[in-house]
Amino acid sequence: MLGWIVLLLALLVALFYFLTGEGSSVSDLSGIERWMFIAAGTMFVFYALLMLGGTTNRLGQSLKQLGVWAALMLLLIAGYSYRGELGEIAYRVTGELTPPGTSQQLTQSGGDIAVRLRRRSDNHFVARAAVNGAVMTLLVDTGASTVVLKPADAERAGIDVKNLAFTAPVSTANGTAFAAPIRLRSIDVGGIVLEDIEALVTKPGSLNESLLGMSFLRRLRSYEFSGDFLTLRS
Repeated sequence: MLGWIVLLLALLVALFYFLTGEGSSVSDLSGIERWMFIAAGTMFVFYALLMLGGTTNRLGQSLKQLGVWAALMLLLIAGYSYRGELGEIAYRVTGELTPPGTSQQLTQSGGDIAVRLRRRSDNHFVARAAVNGAVMTLLVDTGASTVVLKPADAERAGIDVKNLAFTAPVSTANGTAFAAPIRLRSIDVGGIVLEDIEALVTKPGSLNESLLGMSFLRRLRSYEFSGDFLTLRS
C-alpha cells in the first residue's frame, strides 16, 4: 500500500517538472497547467488517505475511481484546449438547425455583438429584423444603397405611407420606379441596434421584399459572407 502512495507521489512530482520545464515553482505554470497540477495533487491526497485507511478491496476500488477521475480530468483539459474549435462546431450545428433568417448571436463582449444569418434555399440571405419595433423579414442586398421598405412593411413600422412624396428614382428588376425618402428610428437585427437610418419606401407593387441595404450594412463594424452564412458585427 505504501508503495502505491510512493508511486503516485513520484508521478505527481514528474508532472510538476514536465509542466514547469526550466521553472522551479507553481507560479511558473500557466493558468491551465496550474489547474492540472492542483487537480492532480488533490487526487493524490484524496486517494492516499483512502489507501492508508482501507483494505485491499478498497484499494482496488480506489484505483478504479482514480482512473475514472483522471479520464474526466483529461477530457476537461482536452475540451479547454480545443474550446475554439468546439465552439465553431457548436455554432455550425445550431446554425444548421435554425431556420433561414433566424439571427444567431455568437459573441457579446465589451459591447460588441456578432450575429450569424443562414442562407435561404434560393441562395439569398434574409434577416428577421425589428424596424421601429415592428418585426419583419428583410432581404440582405449589398447592391441597394439604402434600406428599402415595401408599403405594407412601412405601415407596420408606423410610417404614414399615404402622405409620403414618391420623388426619388430607384432602379428595380422591373425598371425605374419612384420611392419616398424617410428616416427610420431604429433597426434591430439579432441584438445589433442602429438608429436614425436612411431608408426608402416604394410605391405599391414595385417591390416583392423589403431590403436591408447599405445604409444599415455600412454602419456595422464588418459583415462577412462565408459559405451558407453571413456574419454581421457591430
